[in-house]
Amino acid sequence: MPRGGPAAISQQRPVGRRLPRQPRGIGDPPACTDAGLDSTPVTIAVRPISADTHLAFVEEQPSVSFLQTPAWAGVKAEWHCESVGWFDNGDLVGTALVLYRQVPKVKRFLAYIPEGPVLPWDRAVTDLAAWLQPLLDHTKTKGAFALKMGPAVATRRWRAETVKAAIADDEVTRLGDVPADDEMATGLALQEAFKKTGWHQDASGGAGFGDVQPRYVYQLPLAGRTEDEVFAGFNQLWRRNVRKAEKSGVEVVAGTRDDLALFHPVYVETGERDGFTPRGLSYFQRMWDAMNAEDPQRLRLYLARHEGEVVAATTLVTVGDHAWYSYGASTTASRNVRPSNAVQWRMITDSMASGCSVYDLRGISDNLTAGDHLLGLVQFKVGTGGYAQEYVGEWDHVLRPMWNKAYDVYRSRR
Repeated sequence: MPRGGPAAISQQRPVGRRLPRQPRGIGDPPACTDAGLDSTPVTIAVRPISADTHLAFVEEQPSVSFLQTPAWAGVKAEWHCESVGWFDNGDLVGTALVLYRQVPKVKRFLAYIPEGPVLPWDRAVTDLAAWLQPLLDHTKTKGAFALKMGPAVATRRWRAETVKAAIADDEVTRLGDVPADDEMATGLALQEAFKKTGWHQDASGGAGFGDVQPRYVYQLPLAGRTEDEVFAGFNQLWRRNVRKAEKSGVEVVAGTRDDLALFHPVYVETGERDGFTPRGLSYFQRMWDAMNAEDPQRLRLYLARHEGEVVAATTLVTVGDHAWYSYGASTTASRNVRPSNAVQWRMITDSMASGCSVYDLRGISDNLTAGDHLLGLVQFKVGTGGYAQEYVGEWDHVLRPMWNKAYDVYRSRR
């Protein structure tokens, strides 16, 4: 048993030896970080592709956001969805799952590409219009009045020590104002290219949770590390809480589809406590069916039990070598036995056993103001070690100005 791997929470598993590599953003190949940008001219076409073709392309990539897998279309049942491909001289070089939200009563749509598209961004950033104009033309023919996208391309990264120091500094209110430990050339260039080609960002929502998908995330690197090393990277509170869960008899087990019915009441309780509107059980059942039909290991459920009761539960999503903590829930009554730390540790060690290089704790706010209701979430995730990472954010392009303005008015009155 590793020093940090309590037997009641996670049994030690053989972990294949991997060469260490620099952690990265989703779909962000090594060339996107420090290498020079390729300026080779291209002729690009965009057209619909089958789900099978889309999935085959995804499976060839080191990692793609689970929101850009064909299965996600089955989860978002209230949207019209299609898979499209980018072709360079007949070769498939990129993909996107495009979601279309219809305006009531008319055949006009808001098109949205969450955490995508999946493109060779080090190439595309040098002539962004050539790569994205065919997509704009295509979505317009489908009746879209605007297109929103949020490429999973990293711009900046802050190590745990930097984030902790920023939180402790009363003069710092935003993570984005803190000098980054690392900057990614392609991501920064992509932001500038968006500005120059008619795209804009919604300034009203601010950063972080202002986007539909989080602009700031917290990630834990796993590649080339042992369980002992990852556990040692936790702060003292995290290590103590994992051990306390073991001593208190918390048991973490993998659940089945039927166990979603045990997860859901805990999730609803969490929503009532934390002030968010919970999704219905049917949403998680649809998510399970769609994602695991694509890959039986795509979505997993974990239950933490104490004295026979489910006291915490989480979902884990894996695509390629990237694992995401997706949904989490816990009861108030059993917080003192630290089941949330226990279930996180189990997901981390299972991700390592699966060969993942990154464990993604998903979104954080960049608001570091003392007393902010989201600061506790940042502190919880920083306790794992790792780093905070910023993406380029979500960008909008208006295709039909009058329809877009009418939609904004409609949305403001809801």
